[in-house]
Parts: sequence; C-alpha cells; structure tokens
Amino acid sequence: MVEIATQAGALVQPRAPLSRERVLGAAVALADEGGAEALSMRRIAQALGVVPMALYKHVAGKNALLDGMIDVLLREIDPPAPDAGWKTAVRRRVLSARRMLLRHPWAAEVIESRMKARATPTPAVMAYLDSMVGIFRAGGFPIDLVHHAMHVMGSRLLGFSQELFEDGPGREPDPDAPPPEEMAARYPHLTELAAAVAHDPDSVVGPGCDDQYEFEFALDLTLDGLERLRNAA
Repeated sequence: MVEIATQAGALVQPRAPLSRERVLGAAVALADEGGAEALSMRRIAQALGVVPMALYKHVAGKNALLDGMIDVLLREIDPPAPDAGWKTAVRRRVLSARRMLLRHPWAAEVIESRMKARATPTPAVMAYLDSMVGIFRAGGFPIDLVHHAMHVMGSRLLGFSQELFEDGPGREPDPDAPPPEEMAARYPHLTELAAAVAHDPDSVVGPGCDDQYEFEFALDLTLDGLERLRNAA
C-alpha cells in the first residue's frame, strides 16, 4: 500500500476503502463483544472511522445487516468432506456449525429470528441447506425421507436446537428473490424437495408440512435411537 505524506512530513497509511465485507466484519466483531443488541449503525461507523450514512451504501438497514452477518458466519462452517459417507459428512458439518456458534454466542438467536422473518432465506443459507439435502440424496435417501430428516435435524443443521422449518403470517417479502427457474438452477436439491412434499396449508411446522406426522416421526426416531443405545449398553 502506498504511503501518503502529511503536511508535517509524517508518513501515514491510507485508510482501506469501505466495503460490504468491512461493514459486516465490524458488525460481527461488535456483536462478539456485546451481543446483537449492542449493534447500531452509529457504533459500526465509529469502529470503521466513517459517518453512519456511509454504511447505507453497503447495507440497506438493520435487517439487511443481520442477514449479511449470518452469511459471513456460514462461511466459517467447514465444506462437505468429499470422501466421507453421508452420516460422517452430516455429522462433521453440524459439529462445525456448532463450533461456529460457540465462537459467536449471539448468532443462534439472530439466525432463528431472521429465518422466521424472511419469506426466502438468504442465498448463503439456501446454498448451505441445498448442500445438506444433496448429502442425504447422495447417501441414497429417497426424497420423502430427506424431507422428514430435514425436519428432524431442524436448526441442528446450523448448530443449535430450535425448529426453523416454521411458517406464518408477517414474513418479510423478498423483492430481490430470483424467478423460480433461476432458484431451481441455483438450489436443485431444495427445489426437488419442495416439489416432492405433500402440502398442508394450515401447518405451523413448515409450508406444506403435516405437523402431526413430523412430530411423531421425530419422536419415533428419537425413541428408536434410545432403544438402540439401551440395547448396545
């Protein structure tokens, strides 16, 4: 980086230009220090040495900021292991997501709230979930079983334990969502899953999901696992 001479003759380094990545990085650092509730455009601007209005060229507002921060954190999750079986691959990624959340204790609440608020998850979240569906499919799971497995895994796919596959009124529309054909090209596994599941419009578990069936499926799977562990002991 070229040094700049001041009037007093001292040499100083020019400030790095403001970018979306710098804004999001500063926001993550501030949240790590004081939690997501400590975030404000003023504090982020202070940390970056700019005026608050400069931030709005890179993030449209608080919700866009939180969405971008989630995308930054997802990049910390290990990619799928190419030579691992489905069970090992899923386990490694979930545990990697868990390590990410332990580094950023504020993140689980933000991820959950933004997943429930948005009509469509961010592209980074969609790509992550699409890759997880792809791991199950490559492991030989039929698509209907993948659907139930994604419900059972729920937010564990992102390192914590709350139901993410929930729908309801008041979700934010996504004006930047690509058309269906582009979504299908970007996220083929999620598209296949969405096309295959039966729809129950009154479900609260997920758009088109049978609440009672998913509840019983997860319960039976848990009980079967406990029985297997009891027998092994």
